[in-house]
Amino acid sequence: MIHAEGTLLSVDVGSREATTEAIDDVLASFVGGRGVGTKLAHDRIPFDADPLGPANSLVFAAGPLQTSTMSYTGRLSCTGLSPLTDGLLSSNAGGFVSRPFYDTGHAAVEITGESDELVGLVVTDEGVEFEPVPDLEGATTGETTDHVEASTGLDESHTAIIGPAGENEVRFAAVITSGSRAFGRGGLGAVLGAKNVKYLAFDGDSRPDVEGLDDETVREIHAEAAESNSPMKDAGTVSVSDYANAVGALPTRYFRELSYDEVDDIGSAAVIEHKYKKGTCSACAFACKLPTRDEESGLETEGPEYETMMSFGSNAAVDDFVAIMRSNELCDRYGLDTISCGDVVAAYLAAEDEFGNAELIHELVEKVAFREGVGDTLAEGIDRFHEELGVDNWTMKGMEFAAHDGRTLNGQGLSFATANRGADHMYAEMYQLEYPLVAPDRALDSDGVAGKSERLVEMENKNAVHDSGILCKFAFSNMTHERYARLFDADWETLMDVGGRVVELERHFNNRRGFDRSDDADLPYELEGLDAELSNYYELRGWNDDGIVPDANVGGAASADD
Repeated sequence: MIHAEGTLLSVDVGSREATTEAIDDVLASFVGGRGVGTKLAHDRIPFDADPLGPANSLVFAAGPLQTSTMSYTGRLSCTGLSPLTDGLLSSNAGGFVSRPFYDTGHAAVEITGESDELVGLVVTDEGVEFEPVPDLEGATTGETTDHVEASTGLDESHTAIIGPAGENEVRFAAVITSGSRAFGRGGLGAVLGAKNVKYLAFDGDSRPDVEGLDDETVREIHAEAAESNSPMKDAGTVSVSDYANAVGALPTRYFRELSYDEVDDIGSAAVIEHKYKKGTCSACAFACKLPTRDEESGLETEGPEYETMMSFGSNAAVDDFVAIMRSNELCDRYGLDTISCGDVVAAYLAAEDEFGNAELIHELVEKVAFREGVGDTLAEGIDRFHEELGVDNWTMKGMEFAAHDGRTLNGQGLSFATANRGADHMYAEMYQLEYPLVAPDRALDSDGVAGKSERLVEMENKNAVHDSGILCKFAFSNMTHERYARLFDADWETLMDVGGRVVELERHFNNRRGFDRSDDADLPYELEGLDAELSNYYELRGWNDDGIVPDANVGGAASADD
């Protein structure tokens, strides 16, 4: 099986020590990216660790496809214990950092410990440099990028940065790379902030060779990406807004409604009107990104993508596209996940009867980032403050909901229930099958959950392989079972086994922190048949009916506290 090559660099920012070790067995078993990050985090982070304490680690990891020139491969994975969900979580980001990262010669870089001062790390194939950066306290991501380039000569394509939100340990703070791409969900930016790490920069000339990649498949997929006429090339993920609104799956006014009358003002047409050039990720010919500009104000940002359009648009009842652009830009500037931040703000608007107040929204984003006033409360996330504000708890396992509403797309609702990351649409992407956005022979009726677990398990496992490769989700239209087999030199069943083991390790770690069936069943709405289908899902996975992974399934694996 094709897998990432290279070493593990472990950096203790408290002791300022860095060690390198071989992880060949882990790479061979888990491919790279999310798989390798999950295995290392599972085995090295104590099960009882504080997400914002020194024992937690962040593991950045590349996959084998980052050594190729294939489209859809400009991505890097980050894994750690989430301060938002309190469980193990991986997030991956596009942009350009994955290849400078791999140029260090490392397949994975682990950040642990806690610095006694704010520092930046420069990781190269010659070692690690620690730069005290007290003057960057409170600096925006852009200001930090400028500092890194001035002090090291490395531009934004080499960096992973936190903004004020990460420093202030906002529970949904993001890590920003390449200027505007985010390791967004789950608050991993707060983990770096708790470690007093402002930025990482990567460079070198030691990219490992990954032998056996099928050059013909790489060329085929790259050519198809270039020739594709997908609407995603024009309007990114906002292209799905019409589907979602038409079927009643677009959360509106803090999840009180399922469609938005003003969607045309903030959807695809608005994106296309404001898009002023093409944007892409490293080596990718698909070029789906959305550099947008408002000529009147001079505001420039990237996006918003569909989920941001939902969270700061329909869910906040804002019909002004430029106001949503501003919310998006503020989140990039301060280092915030746009989905969680938008939902948090929408919860406050619901509590105060202030839907549509764009000026207030922008004030709240800044207050959240700096934990000022009510922002200190909102920075904790909806699960922790909903009772205080008197609003419904629209989270799953502590994570704020993405769009593609499960009350309409019931298989997606089932996916929100089982996903180890919580209310995350990317964990299995069942919504693709239910709109549908796939060929008719792959589609599912959106009504009901009965019998959908088999497809759900397949989608979860496939996404885990995808995230270990690492491939962008937009590559799905180019990928067949045969192409997976050719790219990874492994049959489909073997790859599905890898994906299943990644999901199982996440679940096992979370079980040891107290997660069980009750967390899967805790949706904020009723899904008929959910209880029975959860049992079917656990049976297919080989787990106990209480949603707990038997220790024997993971070889009785122990974490650092055992």
